[in-house]
Amino acid sequence: MRTALFRPVIAMITLTVLAATAGCGTHATPPSPVRFAGGPKTSAALHTTPPGKRSLVQWPTRPITFTEESRVGGAGQNTPIGVTTLHGPKSGFTGKVWVWAPPEYYEKRNANKGFPVMEALPGAYGYPVNYWIGSDLKLEESLARWSKDGTSLPFIVVMPVLNPNDKQYYDGSDIPGQPKIGTWLSQDVPDLVRQNFRTLRTRDAWAIMGSSSGGFAALKNVLQNPRSFKMAIPNGPDIVPDSPLWNGHAKEERENNPEVLARRLIARGGPEVYLAFQDGSREYTVLPKVRKFIAQYGHGPVRTRLQIVPGGTHSAATYVKGLGEGTMRWVSAHMQGPAA
Repeated sequence: MRTALFRPVIAMITLTVLAATAGCGTHATPPSPVRFAGGPKTSAALHTTPPGKRSLVQWPTRPITFTEESRVGGAGQNTPIGVTTLHGPKSGFTGKVWVWAPPEYYEKRNANKGFPVMEALPGAYGYPVNYWIGSDLKLEESLARWSKDGTSLPFIVVMPVLNPNDKQYYDGSDIPGQPKIGTWLSQDVPDLVRQNFRTLRTRDAWAIMGSSSGGFAALKNVLQNPRSFKMAIPNGPDIVPDSPLWNGHAKEERENNPEVLARRLIARGGPEVYLAFQDGSREYTVLPKVRKFIAQYGHGPVRTRLQIVPGGTHSAATYVKGLGEGTMRWVSAHMQGPAA
């Protein structure tokens, strides 16, 4: 998926992340264990009694201990990014997942509130690391800053690997005979978040963001699972499946085609989904395809917005900039914020 455009940027980011995890990051001592269920800063006890009938809060069910990967500085207030290896019970796939909670999650005034979730997918192969954990991109620090100034909701961010290896693309899908990456992204990873964080019992609090190949996965999974996710943020995405692993599986490929899924959703009349596309103005190959998709399918229950970043390229740095230039304000206006 456009590896010629995206691979140099991804290679640089991946090297940065790997260097940090090898001991050149924020850790002077061995990583600490991290538990998110009750809020490490408040020492709040895990809620064990059922919330009121009208409560939107979904309390952690089976919290685990994560390994601290790094800390988010600046507006992130030294909050931890944790990592674990998840053995997906529904997909059967095993891979790494990184998680982060915003500073508001730890505040005593929010101890009984659930928070919205953003699943953030990288571009290229997205393996062996998810580049959104990198301090160079400052995704978490930026989200923390935007939540403080009112331009974004405070999101829990979950960052899984995108593919099983760096040899093939799996289109964020369950390709016959291959690891079930679609189930991994749409069920196992969200279940991990629900087991460990105070979340919300509504699809209005669930979003998927992704770039390039991850942008396709975000777009496809929200259109395919509109009762689980309300929002996608596809950054410079592919529009149709293009993995060679689909060869011989035309029917299944069609079932994972965003154009087909959008047509069906429109024909059914919902539920509504929101697609916050982002592209750099210099994405000459990608941008026309995104505009065409919006023109054809951006009506009825498929609500769309396009953020064009002036001078932007097919890069994660471009997309972080776009998030702050309007995307997160639009996304947050259509999603459920922290609630008790």
